[in-house]
Amino acid sequence: MLTLGEAIRLGVQALREVPDPKPDTIALLENVTEQTGMELRLNPQLRLTPEQEAQFRALLLLRAKREPLQYLLGTQCFYGYNFSVDSRVLIPRPETETLCELALKKLMPIAEPTVLDLCTGSGAIAVTLCRECAKAHVTACDVSADALVLARQNAAANGAEIRFLQGDLLAPVAGERFKLIVCNPPYVESAACDALQPEVAREPRLALDGGADGLDFYRRLATDAPACLADRGWMLMEIGDGQARQVESLLAQTHHFSDIELHLDLFGKERFVSARRAAFPT
Repeated sequence: MLTLGEAIRLGVQALREVPDPKPDTIALLENVTEQTGMELRLNPQLRLTPEQEAQFRALLLLRAKREPLQYLLGTQCFYGYNFSVDSRVLIPRPETETLCELALKKLMPIAEPTVLDLCTGSGAIAVTLCRECAKAHVTACDVSADALVLARQNAAANGAEIRFLQGDLLAPVAGERFKLIVCNPPYVESAACDALQPEVAREPRLALDGGADGLDFYRRLATDAPACLADRGWMLMEIGDGQARQVESLLAQTHHFSDIELHLDLFGKERFVSARRAAFPT
């Protein structure tokens, strides 16, 4: 049977075409052995059991075929919470944590905030806002029934009380109004979906494809979201590279939004936009 040291060397070689072969190897070994990365490095002569080695080799084979690491591990950490992830949902990205931070700042002064998370996927945003803002009443929607099964599991696992609804974008909440709408919609151009990094291409296309120019969902939100926003309510969205000015313009053209502002991610890119529902006529 392989020693831990041999397993690490085998993994690095097997994953040589993967962007981060050693960290991925360590992560897979942690999963198989239930030891930390530090323990693995400190005990290179310990041997895997036959079952552990077989499982490790099987995972290596899948990772070498560019199956996303998070799907193989079955989990992803987001904002300090653990979320189950698989091929039913988009993998939560670290940059989206900034969207949650922006949302939490908007919620802070609101006495009884009602929140709508659109395109919820794994439920990462909805769960985070629910847990970090105890006074918030959170509703989460997704068109995918499969995604909602996982989102409900994640909410239960993280102790978050959330109302989940299935349907196309705002259809499930027609007639309701919210103090804050947050959304990380599909925003990849349709043609570009076929040229994505292999790992990303394994994620559900439904959560990636934003139409011919990537802006389909922003057009719909700019037009339809005002009807679901309370007076002076906020809408926050994640946007793709190079889309900031176009999304900003879409919101301005409706004349239903004010205080439109672009926000940077941790890499200095314009990654988020916030806008406020213009005051209702008196």
